[in-house]
Amino acid sequence: MSLNSAGAEPPGRLPVSANGGGEAATPPDTSIAAKLQALLERCRGLVPVRTAVVHPCDAESLSAALEATRLGLIDPVIVAPRARLQAMAAGAGLDIGRWPIIDTAHSHDSAAQAVALVRAGKAEVLMKGSLHSDELLTEVIHPATGLRTARRVSHCFVMDVPGYPRLLIITDAAVNIAPTLAEKVDIVQNAIDLAATLGFDPVRVAVLSAMETVNPAVPSTIEAAALCKMADRGQIVGALVDGPLAMDNAISLDAVRIKHIESTVAGRANVLLVPDLEAGNMLAKSLSFLSRAEAAGVVMGARVPVVLPSRADSLASRLAGCAVAALLAHARRAAAAQAIR
Repeated sequence: MSLNSAGAEPPGRLPVSANGGGEAATPPDTSIAAKLQALLERCRGLVPVRTAVVHPCDAESLSAALEATRLGLIDPVIVAPRARLQAMAAGAGLDIGRWPIIDTAHSHDSAAQAVALVRAGKAEVLMKGSLHSDELLTEVIHPATGLRTARRVSHCFVMDVPGYPRLLIITDAAVNIAPTLAEKVDIVQNAIDLAATLGFDPVRVAVLSAMETVNPAVPSTIEAAALCKMADRGQIVGALVDGPLAMDNAISLDAVRIKHIESTVAGRANVLLVPDLEAGNMLAKSLSFLSRAEAAGVVMGARVPVVLPSRADSLASRLAGCAVAALLAHARRAAAAQAIR
């Protein structure tokens, strides 16, 4: 399952044949980031996951779904206005003739019908198309007809950062604006569960702030300390948790040595819990656009994983998101099967 881009494409973007079913038209030149590539390799041989592709009414989102299908990551059902979708696909030279399509009136209706498919047991993953994220997530978290669980939903970026030796999960940079301490418990547990599914061993969570000492004048340091104690008491499970930690001593062993920090997490974190959405979004986008990191975005905490690409995401990032969701769906199948034995 080799994912490579052609020389004419921007770095990280993969070419898709006009009919969505062939190989790249030109020889490969630049490969997808290696650590994300490994996630796609893990999907080799897995049964494609039935995925509701929600309103893919632009060429970028439809091309990503076509390529994810060709690679065996997803088994799609498109939920979108049929006439609009077919006209767009024809104009972009994309063949969707073999795909099942559920006709909808508009983007809000697409989101509602896709969620209904999941509730009916007819899809195991949601994949966002060209609609706004809040349109889809409003239906996901609807108290009566949505996909809520006991957990709060939250967003995770799975990032392959050049020069960093491991995948890095950043949460929450897209959904929860100013989470409370109680909400951060769910956010961090969602990220830990994702990290475990992706094979992080051990999971090391750095609770970020502007400093590594507890300061009553900086609320995020107080919450970081509380989260660490909650992990000590078993209220957060499955990871080593430490904080507050500044960004440098979360990821740099040199910074840890210079500052004489004793920690099982500092310098080796693979999950970064940010204080709020603004900090997380700026961190993730800085890594993407300044460090050329690739990121796969997924929403956790609902009944099924939700692939939530940004409109600016490369095709490589969208495919990596599908791979992450596929691994989560298969892990949930395995856990459900184990539970009934």
